[in-house]
Amino acid sequence: MGDTLTRKTPVDASVVKNKLEQSGLEKVGLASIRELVRLVNEIEKETGEKYIRMEMGVPGLPPAQVGIEGEINALKSGVASKYPMIEGVDILKKEISRFVKNFMNIEVDEKNCIPTVGSMQGAFASFLVSCRRDIKKDTTLFIDPGFPVQKMQHNVLGFKHETFDVYNYRGDKLRAKLESYLEKGNISTILYSNPNNPSWICFTEKELQIIGELATKYDVIVMEDLAYFAMDFRKDLSKPGVAPYQSSVANYTGNYILLISSSKSFSYAGQRIGMMVISNELFNRQFPDLKRFFKTDGFGYSMIYGALYSLSSGTSHSAQYGLAAMLKAANDGDLDFVEIVKEYGERAKIMKKLFIDNGFEIVYDMDENEPLADGFYFTFSYPGMDSLELLEELLYYGISAISLVTTGSERTEGIRACVSQIHRSRFKDLEHRLQVFNEHHS
Repeated sequence: MGDTLTRKTPVDASVVKNKLEQSGLEKVGLASIRELVRLVNEIEKETGEKYIRMEMGVPGLPPAQVGIEGEINALKSGVASKYPMIEGVDILKKEISRFVKNFMNIEVDEKNCIPTVGSMQGAFASFLVSCRRDIKKDTTLFIDPGFPVQKMQHNVLGFKHETFDVYNYRGDKLRAKLESYLEKGNISTILYSNPNNPSWICFTEKELQIIGELATKYDVIVMEDLAYFAMDFRKDLSKPGVAPYQSSVANYTGNYILLISSSKSFSYAGQRIGMMVISNELFNRQFPDLKRFFKTDGFGYSMIYGALYSLSSGTSHSAQYGLAAMLKAANDGDLDFVEIVKEYGERAKIMKKLFIDNGFEIVYDMDENEPLADGFYFTFSYPGMDSLELLEELLYYGISAISLVTTGSERTEGIRACVSQIHRSRFKDLEHRLQVFNEHHS
């Protein structure tokens, strides 16, 4: 760090050092995403130097106009003064069911398709019910790396969790690793994201089948976080009702909850609306232990009128109509939402090359025997530096990201980069800063 202060870095090193000291963070690499956002905002404000912002996974594309118009029309009709039904408006439930059929080839009843205040609320509610359905099953198993806030939710709730990094357990190796946890009998829920935040790995059909078969064998609920729905750009997942479809554990077990976000695939993050889809089988199941906390032992009823009711009394009324309009357009083939977000994959391809050309390495790079897709995230490292050291050092060069350590990854050298906020007009800035970094550290 002393060398950094004597070199001419793209951002004033003395300001960065002072802001780091004032932040109160013992190690900036262990900070939460929002803490990093605040820190970088302060450095930018004082220096006037615009960072390459890769720390936060927020959309970088405009929302579909059909959604905006749908929401405006709903507001004009007066829905803002009316409480929405907790289970969701009928038109949205219908379009969610159609969407799951058209883009996943999964049959789910409309009543089991429920809007939530983003997938964050969907996950929170799912934990409240899934982790209480059986007094002997009180622990969630996270297949990491993953979204740190879901573990924070467990801490807030006082729920137990276990975790492992899947990197060394791909393919057939996954079965024995999963079974070593499930055979204990205390796992209520398995959670993973697919495509994965932060590594962008995508489970293969073989791996999803393993997860599904073991979930059925050990009566475990799989929560599949589909925040980046249809964004494995190696396959064309854009045509409604036409294969290939978004891969899912739903093809291999009836014990599933799908959490589908509108934030990335539809760039609708600001309206905080997501979709919870519960399998027909699970929705209608009864678990006597649920009556310890809810009025009924019915899983679906407890989810809607127990967990979701107590959390928010429903999801934004107008946003439901906005999402319904976008889903209908996608279902009818009038909105190619996948084509729009392919821009993220194009950015990732260019950015990864810039990093590699300047001495960096890609950390997570393969799905079993297939090269990883280019998408919303990628991971990188720099020889001879661990992730905490690298993340802090990059701040002096006007680059911000997050450490993989905070995501449950065992790759302690790795950093996660989000491409969404890096417009192509910033690529020259990024290239220059990476070149200077490499000159100073190679």
